Amino acid sequence: MRWIHPLSADLGEPPEVLGGKAHGLVALLRLGLPVPPGFVIGTAACRAFLRDGRLPDGLSAELSAAVAGLEAATGRRFGGGPRPLLVSVRSGAAVPMPGMMATVLDVGLTGATAEALTVETGDPEFVRDSRLRLLTGLAAAATGRPADPAGPDDTTGARLAAASAAVRRHLGEPVVEDARVQVEQAVTAVLRSWDSPRARTYRLLNGIPDGLGTAVTVQAMVFGNRGPRSGTGVAFSRDPATGEPGPRGDVLFGRQGEDVVSGAAAVRPLADLATHEPRVMAALQEALERGERHCRDACYLEFTFEAGRLWLLQLRAGGFTGAAGVRVAVDLADRGVIGRDEALLRVAPGQLRNPGAPRIVLTDDTDVLVRGLGASPGVAGGRVALTADAAVRMAAQGPVVLVRPQTSPLDLHGLAAAAGVLTALGGPASHAAVVARSMGRPAVVGAAGLSVDVPGGCLRVGGRTVPEGAVVTLDGGPGLAVLGSPPIARAADDPYLHRFLAWADEAAGGS
Repeated sequence: MRWIHPLSADLGEPPEVLGGKAHGLVALLRLGLPVPPGFVIGTAACRAFLRDGRLPDGLSAELSAAVAGLEAATGRRFGGGPRPLLVSVRSGAAVPMPGMMATVLDVGLTGATAEALTVETGDPEFVRDSRLRLLTGLAAAATGRPADPAGPDDTTGARLAAASAAVRRHLGEPVVEDARVQVEQAVTAVLRSWDSPRARTYRLLNGIPDGLGTAVTVQAMVFGNRGPRSGTGVAFSRDPATGEPGPRGDVLFGRQGEDVVSGAAAVRPLADLATHEPRVMAALQEALERGERHCRDACYLEFTFEAGRLWLLQLRAGGFTGAAGVRVAVDLADRGVIGRDEALLRVAPGQLRNPGAPRIVLTDDTDVLVRGLGASPGVAGGRVALTADAAVRMAAQGPVVLVRPQTSPLDLHGLAAAAGVLTALGGPASHAAVVARSMGRPAVVGAAGLSVDVPGGCLRVGGRTVPEGAVVTLDGGPGLAVLGSPPIARAADDPYLHRFLAWADEAAGGS
């Protein structure tokens, strides 16, 4: 059986075989957009791995041949110099499972290749940061806990040692200094992560069958952490909260992609990219337009730019819900991208129960606690819970609002129990924002100045201290968090909803 498929525009396998990530990469290649070379290990290998507890027969040989193909495509050498090849190893289920499975970056960065890469780039801090990302990725995969991929600083050496110790402790061996063994180790970690507790919980909450398995996408690394003209981000072709056309998203300069989607960093609005790298922004806007035409829906892109050159790492349909989903369907029907019948099918009946988000009524008495970014519209009030476990416990006595510095897949049970979520860090594409939208929970993220003191049982902001258990109310439209229970206004009339319902009445009358 053939386990590995080269990424190419001619690859015709469905997402159930290639996984959603690789299927999106094939679409990008067909659109003539820049994608790092790579290959995908299909979902059948994951099912065999879970059944037998080891890599399936023949996969190791195919993996060696596929890596050799990457060497030929890039002119670089895996495990050697003078121009080393490093690869990323990412999961890719057929159905998106944001942040629930393992990713390992910079695979192939051994002592020898680190020395060669330092000579090539003249940037030892970049190489140290990349080595740290490799170790934290392997440690996270081994422990089932999210990595903490901060950039290099005064404690980088200590963090390198700690991550190396974690790999040894949980894998039973040190980080292997053989690049070809490293890549097998990373592939195994990604396959194993399909069956992690957080992945199983996410599938249970979202009705995803356990038997699908994940694909594994391996690509030549592109480096958002390589100098001031490099960076990473995520972009939507429309506002995910409202459906309004135009690029939206987050960007970080001098960082890698997991720093954005984890919500662990203070991201910058996508508009900043136009100021710092206008050519990259122009290329990204073109990619978003092509992506929306291809998806026939709002689209989502993950991207990295290295030394001013754009690379695309993921494409998928936006999958907006509520008022945003209605607006997208109506807009696309008006433009002739889809027909009215298809527009009606795009919006699930449940989204029409309350498609327009209510809003907090601001008065002179409103006690605004903090302002952030509206990431998932709607209003939610409840008692403050400072941990996911506390949210589950407190929710038995009434609604709660989960307040965290940022969320991770380990907070999934708390997100499911909470009425809304407030985070100090992150942007519209952070873990908290993406999961909150998928669950229909109002969310405010990136609330600057917010500090969560779990041992002290309180949150602090602007010189104020609010104890756990105090009542707060979130408005995920403008991004407000207020103390107490303010008055709430009914959602304003939505012209897109009126038109959508008129189409539905016409269709019902004609049937």
